[in-house]
This record gives sequence, structure tokens and C-alpha cells, in this order.
Amino acid sequence: MSKFLTFKCDLESFIQELNKIIESNNKEVESLLKQETKTYLSFVKPMQIIEEDLENFFTPLSHLDSVNNSTETQKVYSDSLPIITEYSTKLSQNIDIYNSYKEIFENEKETLNYAQKRVVELNIQHFELSGAHLDTATKKRLEEINIRKSELSNDFSQNLLDATNAFEYIIDNEEDVDGIPQSDKESAKFEEDGVIKYKFTLQMPSYIAYMTYGKNREIREKLYKAYVTRAPENAKLIDEILALKDEMSKLLGFENYVAYSLVSKMAKDDKEVLGFLNNLLINSKEQAAKELIELQNVAPQSLQSYDTAFYAEILKKEQYDIDEEEYRPYFEQQSVVNGMFTFLDKLFGIKFVAINENLWDEKALSYEVHVSGKVRAKIFLDLEARESKRGGAWMHNWQAHYRDEKDKEHFASAFVVCNFPSSTPSSPSLLRHDDVVTLFHEMGHAIHHLLSSVNENEVSGVNGVEWDAVEFPSQFLENFAYEPEVLKIFALHHETKEVIPNQMIEKLVKSKNFLSAIGMLRQLEFSIFDLKIHTDATKEQEVQNILDKLREDTALVKTPEYNKFQNGFAHIFAGGYAAGYYSYKWAEVLSADAFYAVMDEGVFDSKTAQNYFNIILNYGGAKSMKTLFKELMGREADTDKLLRLNGIE
Repeated sequence: MSKFLTFKCDLESFIQELNKIIESNNKEVESLLKQETKTYLSFVKPMQIIEEDLENFFTPLSHLDSVNNSTETQKVYSDSLPIITEYSTKLSQNIDIYNSYKEIFENEKETLNYAQKRVVELNIQHFELSGAHLDTATKKRLEEINIRKSELSNDFSQNLLDATNAFEYIIDNEEDVDGIPQSDKESAKFEEDGVIKYKFTLQMPSYIAYMTYGKNREIREKLYKAYVTRAPENAKLIDEILALKDEMSKLLGFENYVAYSLVSKMAKDDKEVLGFLNNLLINSKEQAAKELIELQNVAPQSLQSYDTAFYAEILKKEQYDIDEEEYRPYFEQQSVVNGMFTFLDKLFGIKFVAINENLWDEKALSYEVHVSGKVRAKIFLDLEARESKRGGAWMHNWQAHYRDEKDKEHFASAFVVCNFPSSTPSSPSLLRHDDVVTLFHEMGHAIHHLLSSVNENEVSGVNGVEWDAVEFPSQFLENFAYEPEVLKIFALHHETKEVIPNQMIEKLVKSKNFLSAIGMLRQLEFSIFDLKIHTDATKEQEVQNILDKLREDTALVKTPEYNKFQNGFAHIFAGGYAAGYYSYKWAEVLSADAFYAVMDEGVFDSKTAQNYFNIILNYGGAKSMKTLFKELMGREADTDKLLRLNGIE
């Protein structure tokens, strides 16, 4: 019998099956509550497994809606959201369950192990943040808010996908594609009425190709404008999302959504976070201004937002004699994947064994993950762009590692999804180095989930990890994508099989922090904007005013008035980063500190790398990341390492 669930999702019967599971769960919860004496093993353990089984059933639908989106998946997913949100909200507001957790904690806190204790503590916190202790009318309103928020988030994401897919720009003048990399030209090329034409879209590989290499400034502006004005209908959704979050926070006794959000994170309050972000801003502005002068010097006219990627590529070639396109033949997708697996084996002793099975797309792949010769987990990879797939890249955890009430071991599984250039029978998928970094980043998330040996599923892998620490393992791993020892494992020319030359690696490493201070300002803009709108804004104009004011400090190139970036900010309006986007920078401090410790010891001889495997990856969310980081490094994180990593002096 397989140690893993088979990926399947019957759209026709999904809602019916979902209702059956929820009905069964409700009965099981009632039965558990009737126990006279409740213990961790008799109450908490079964409650965890109930939720794990429901999550395991629901995840394939949410995954399918993201990677193989259709009107059918949209409908089933949309129809299921109110059902599952109502169920989870009622469960999280059940005062009897809340009191049971508190009672068990008081009775057993001296005998529970660290993972069990954290499960109970996090559940008590979760119930309090859900309003379990409040009156019936307030709980009813919170339930309505949660259902509506889930619908709005789904609508936001769907609007963005629809707008991205709806736009295309056709070029029939060969001069306008002069300078575009051959592989990107081939992807864009089509024939109509005997004429060769080129289609560029807002899908990432296509959009980036023209913005970086397209010489026609008017076309760049049209593509840019189309991209930053996508889904204008999302503006009204943002109004409602912010208003609902503000109302929810106040009903729960918090001043605003930021205060509510930070309760479950490493950072203690908004002052600490804003102080951290403003310190980075102060330290980055001078270098960013110098970088802008260098960029402006290569442009024949005053730089606009739709010029920066194009002239940045010219400046990069000028400063480092580096041409991104020269590198792509060395980064053939499957070679990179196989080499990344080899690297992880050398660093941590884990092996990936391919499985032959039918999945949601013919290009999706699956692998068993082996540790010390034994199966430990399973990973699915879906790496190429297509119209039915949402943009971006992500890791989506599915099963968690745990032991059930009969002490049977269950294994973890996860999906890694990217939007790399599509391969064809005549053209391989050749990646940019940024794509390689992205793959390493998402794999960092994946192994964080997959390699945990914790026996309580609610704190196994990424479950239970503070949101402002969850990016630590992904950023830690992505840093190795620039290391010469690592690059030589997988950077092979797809035709000649020649290993990437040392000179090319040296250029790549030197260019790593190219325009890094400008990049830092952009990320700080996103982070501070996120905090400020969740503190002060509930209306479209307030959101815009906050963004405009912030850009005076962070946007060195004036942003066009038509730029409505916020309407596409899915991370905070359709993802889990609301009042938490700062987490990328917060976690980057941890990752930079740990990374330099490994580098200083020698990558493959590093004791810190082995400790990272045994502590960070092994414990998952079973201990606070603050505790785990101290166990790893023997001290608090050093924030200066982040500036060093970004080459900011």
C-alpha cells in the first residue's frame, strides 16, 4: 500500500463529498466533546487528524484551481469556499472545544512533550483570535466576515488571472523584436495569412522578455501599462477586504489588523517592524541613489518605469560584460532540477527518486524523497507556464508528517509550482538565472515541510511556523544558487554538455547585487505599504494616498499615475501575507546569518549545514523559530548580515 495519497479530484462529486466529510467531522467533534475526561491522546490527537484528513481532501481542488484553472474548477472552488469557511469558523469559535484545550493544558502541561505543548498553545491562541470567547452575535458576525473575505480573496485572484490571460500584443514588424533572445522569439512567433508575427502577453516569461530586451519604447510602455492596470475591478474588492479586516480586528479587541496579525508572529509589535524596515530604508537610500545615476547615464532620455528593466540589462552588460541570454543554454530546466537534487544530497544526504504516475498535466512530475535509504516524503513539480496556471511561483504543502492515535506513521508531501518558459519537442525550457534562484527558493520551502520528523501534524513541517519566519528556509537555500561549487553541479550547456566556464560564474557572482539597493527600496515599499494600509486605510483613495506618499521615499523613478500596483498585489489580498509582507525581509536576516555561517565553514563540510538539517528542518513548527535559531547559531540573529548579503555598505 502506498505511503502517500493519490492525486485525484472528482469535480462532479466534490461538493457532495465535502459536505459528507464535514457532516462526519461535526459528529466526531460532538462525540469527542462528550468525553467526561479529556486528554491529549483522547481529544487533541483525534481533533488534529480530523482536520488533517479534511485538508488532504480539499488541497487537490485548490491546487487544481491554481495550476489547471477552468470554468469548472472555478465554480467548484467558489462553491466550496463558503462551505469550508463556515465549517472552520464555527469550529474555531466553539467555546467547548476552546475550554477543552485550556483544561487539557492545565492538567497535562508538565507531561506533554514540546510538540504536544505547542499544539495546545497554538490552538488556544487560534481560538482566542477567532473569538471563541465572545458572545453569540459577535461570533455570528465574525463567521459572516470570514466567509465574505474568502470569497473576495478568490475573486481578486481570479480577476487577476483573467486580466493577465485577456491581454496580448501582436508585433508584425521584425525590427520591433530585434534583440529579443531567440528562445523567447520562438515562443512568441506564429504565422497568420502567410505573415510571421509575434505575440507578447502578460504571462511572466513573455512580459519579462520584452521589458528586458524589447527596443521599441512605445511597445514597452503599452505592455507596462497593461500590466500595472490589470483588474481595475479589484480596487472595490480591496475596499471591502480592508473594511472587513478592520471590523474583524476591532470585534476581537485589537486596535487594527496589524495588531491582530502580529500576535502570532515573531515580531512583537508594529513599532518593532516599522523600525526594522525604516532602518533598512535609511541604510539603502544613498546607495540606491548612486545606482539610479548609473542607470540614468546609459539612457538617452529621462528614465520612466517602463525603461528600467531594458536599461538595467544594458548597464549590466556594460559593468560586468554579462549577457543573461548567454547563460540560458547552461540552465536547461531538467538539468537544473537534477543538479539541485544532487546538491541537496551532498548538503543534507537526501535523494529524489522519480515516480511514473498520471498527474494533472503531462509535464508535471513526482518524486519520492529518501533519507538514509528510507522513503521520507513525496514532492510534485509543475514548472512550466501555461494559460490555465496562475502566475508566480509557490510551494503548496499537502500531507504532513505525523503519527496517528495508533502510532502509524504518515508521510509528508508538497507541490512546487513555477512559471518557467515552456518546452516543446524542438525547443527545451531554458531558464534565466533568476528562474534558477526561484526554483531553489521554492525547494527551500518544500524541504522545510517534507523533512520534518515531528509526530504532531499541526506543528509538522511548515505547519505552526511563525509567518515572519516561514521564508527563512527558502531564502537560505536560494543563496546557494550563486555559489560556484553548486553551479558547476548543474550548469551544463544543453547541447555540448560543457560545464559553465569559471569566467561566466565570476561575472554572475559579481553581478549578484546589481542594483540591489534599488531592489531593496522596492521590497520595503511593498512591506511598509502593507502595514500602513492595514493600520489606516479602508477606502480606495486612502490606499492610493498612502502609496503615493510612500513612493516619495522609495520610488526613485517617478511612478506613472495610471500605475495601480495594488490591484495586482495578490500576496496580501489573495494570499497569506496581509500585514505580514515584511516577513520576507525579517526572515532574510535569519537566512543571511545562517548562510554565511555555512559558507565560512565550507559548503559541503559545514557543521552548521548539518545542524540546520537537524534543527530547522527537523523541528518544523514544533518550536518557535526564535528558539530554533538560537539552538542553531547560539545567539540572536545579526541584522548586519542582511545588508552584507545585498552588498549594501
